[in-house]
Amino acid sequence: MASQVDTSDAPPLWRNVWLGLVRAPIAGLDAIGAVILFSATALWRAAKPPFRYGNFASAMEFVGVGSLGIVLLTGAFTGAVFAIQTAVAFQIFNAKSLIGGSVALALVRELAPTIGALMVAGRVGSAMTTELGTMRVTEQIDALETMAVDPVHYLVSPRIVACTLTMPALAVGFNAVGLAGAYLVSVGMLGIDHASFFSRIYVWIVPSDIACTLIKATAFGLVIGSIASFKGFFATGGSRGVGLATTSTVVTTSIVVLIVDYVITSIWLVAFPSTGTM
Repeated sequence: MASQVDTSDAPPLWRNVWLGLVRAPIAGLDAIGAVILFSATALWRAAKPPFRYGNFASAMEFVGVGSLGIVLLTGAFTGAVFAIQTAVAFQIFNAKSLIGGSVALALVRELAPTIGALMVAGRVGSAMTTELGTMRVTEQIDALETMAVDPVHYLVSPRIVACTLTMPALAVGFNAVGLAGAYLVSVGMLGIDHASFFSRIYVWIVPSDIACTLIKATAFGLVIGSIASFKGFFATGGSRGVGLATTSTVVTTSIVVLIVDYVITSIWLVAFPSTGTM
C-alpha cells in the first residue's frame, strides 16, 4: 500500500494565489528600478574619463549602420502596404487625395519610431544580450574587474549611448523610405496625381509631429539599450541562461516599447492637442 503524504501543514491554494498576486507587482517594480539605476549609472559613467571613442564608434556602427538595411526595407514595405489599405477605404468616398497625408501622419506619429524600434530590438537587443551574457558566463567581465577596468564604463555605456543616439536617425530613414514606398504605390499603381499626394502632407505634418517622432525614437533607443545590456550583464546559468536572457530581452523590450509609446502619445496629445486633428 502506498504511503500517504501528510498535507496538513501545506498552505492552502488561496494563500499561494494571493502571495503570487502580491509578489508579481513587487518583483516587477524591483526589476524596473534595477534597470533604471543600471542605465543611469552607465550614462553617468559615460561622461567620465577615460573616453574610449573607439568603443562608442564601434557600438554606433553596429546599432546604426548594421540596422539600416532592415529598418529601411521594413519602412518601404510598411508605407507601400499602408497606402494600399488606405486607398481601399478612401476610394469608397472618392477621396484618394487624402492617401499621402494619411500615410505621412501614420508614419511620422506612430509607425516609424515604433516599428523601427521593434526591428532594432529584435536585431540589436538580442545581439547585445547574447554578447554580454556570453562574456559574463565565461568570466570575461570578471577578468575586466580584476584588471581594474570598469566593465559598465567599458562595455555597457557605449551600447546604451549608441542605441539612444542612433534610433532617431533610423526613425527618420524609416519615414523617408516609407513615404517613398507609399508614393510609388499611389502614383505608379493607383494613378493618383503627384500634386494631390503631397498637398495634404504639407498641411497636416507640423513641426510638433517631427519632434514627437524624435522623442519617441530616443526613448525607445534608451529602453532597448538599457534592457538588453542589463539582461546580458547579469546573465547566469551558462549557455542556457544566456539563451533565456536573450529571449527575455526581445519580449521585454517589445512590450516596454509599446507601453512607452502609449505614454508619450497620451502626454503629447495633451500638450499639443492640435496634433490630434487634421
